Amino acid sequence: MAISLSQQLTRRKPIVLATDPDHPEHHHAGPELERTIGTFALTMFGVGATVGTGIFFVLQEAVPDAGPAVIVSFILAGVAAGLSALCYAEMASAIPVSGSTYSYAYHALGELVAMIIAACVLLEYGVSASAVAVGWSGYLNEFLEQTIGMPFPDALSYSPIPYGENTTGILNLPAVILVVLCTLLLMRGAGESARANTIMVLIKLAVLVLFVIIGLTAFQVDRFDNFWASGAGGISAAAGTIFFSFIGLDAVSTAGEEVKDPQKALPRALMAALVIVISVYVLVALAGIGAQPLEQFSSDQQQSAGLAVILENITGNAFAGTVLAAGAVISIFSVTLVTLYGQTRILFAMGRDRMLPDKFAEVSPKTLTPVFNTIFVGVVVALIAGFVPSDYLWDTVSIGTLMAFSVVALGVIVLRRTRPELHRPFKVPGYPLTPILTIIVCGTVLHGLAAITWLIFGVWLAIVLAFYFFWGRHHSRLGARDTEAAGVVGRDAE
Repeated sequence: MAISLSQQLTRRKPIVLATDPDHPEHHHAGPELERTIGTFALTMFGVGATVGTGIFFVLQEAVPDAGPAVIVSFILAGVAAGLSALCYAEMASAIPVSGSTYSYAYHALGELVAMIIAACVLLEYGVSASAVAVGWSGYLNEFLEQTIGMPFPDALSYSPIPYGENTTGILNLPAVILVVLCTLLLMRGAGESARANTIMVLIKLAVLVLFVIIGLTAFQVDRFDNFWASGAGGISAAAGTIFFSFIGLDAVSTAGEEVKDPQKALPRALMAALVIVISVYVLVALAGIGAQPLEQFSSDQQQSAGLAVILENITGNAFAGTVLAAGAVISIFSVTLVTLYGQTRILFAMGRDRMLPDKFAEVSPKTLTPVFNTIFVGVVVALIAGFVPSDYLWDTVSIGTLMAFSVVALGVIVLRRTRPELHRPFKVPGYPLTPILTIIVCGTVLHGLAAITWLIFGVWLAIVLAFYFFWGRHHSRLGARDTEAAGVVGRDAE
């Protein structure tokens, strides 16, 4: 009995938990990863992927829109991201496996939706890792200039592809070096990567705390006069800009299969990371606005509101700014590390489901990590970072993130109806309003994206779906199971 196309597209991966008596030894068929990451290290994953370069320079974009009420904008953006984090927390506690949104969609919404979401998150992680690496190149050169006076030459600091009036070169070598270093670290194991990330996150949080402390020494209350002058429109516009500073929170769920006690650790880490990120962002905004006149927060001014510039103005010397520049370099390193990690785990989950060739599911017996995946991702991201300007990359990051957020929220609703008996150590408060609001918020932001962003996404999605229809659906693990079941039925009928 043949399986119809509609049955293939809507088949769902069964949820098999370790507590099930029929499958006490594993959560799913295929290779396993080692559980080495604790709750604190997992929280640092979320903070590491979220607190990136945005907070070091986002004030110059957001303050002109909202004025001193940008503090409210940070809180609103955090609440919007928090809605998504609550949905992620429930899904992660119910389905603690690798693959994040892809795996959740496969369990809740079916194979076709899972492949579409895989395209979204692979685009999000791959492009953002490349763009962040390109940004790291500029900050590293700035730091080298301030410290030893010897940055990389332009020929080795810029891609050969022109963008506007930007300088061109042969290869963005620092960006490639960053990706290679992160790749080598990931190949050594998830535990070592988590420890390195934790150290880098603590350093950059310390640098931001230093900014807050120094900023408060120059704090002037009158800079918060006319707090609501920009109105609801300005606050909302700034919140939209700031929202993308929170998109790294979904990286926590990609580690689901390498976490100790994941059903408790994943929700706790997501919530803890969200609280830390919102607190740090609001304190930095409060100190920055209190320390510098509002008219100087403008991307059109020669003096931008980069945190390093604010510190230099307060202290009268470049030392504090240099320390902050070093913090930015470390910050971007940890973002790149976690972003690459997330992409390798999604590819691993797809390989184990045989939506990709089996090679993507291979695990090193020594490090218990998907080494082939890591090398593959490292090579692709390094090539993009080395040869493509970041201006071409950033706009395509947001669409994948927002689609993923929406699908996770939808998955919460679907699984509540189709699998009400599923053990959920964490449940979304305010259900069903919370996931519905998440979808509405994400849809609103998606509606405002540029047409070129949708075009790029459409082309990438067409490539991924073509691969699925010609290869993936015929080789998937569920497809093999259905074929075997159909053969049994056919023999019984005879």
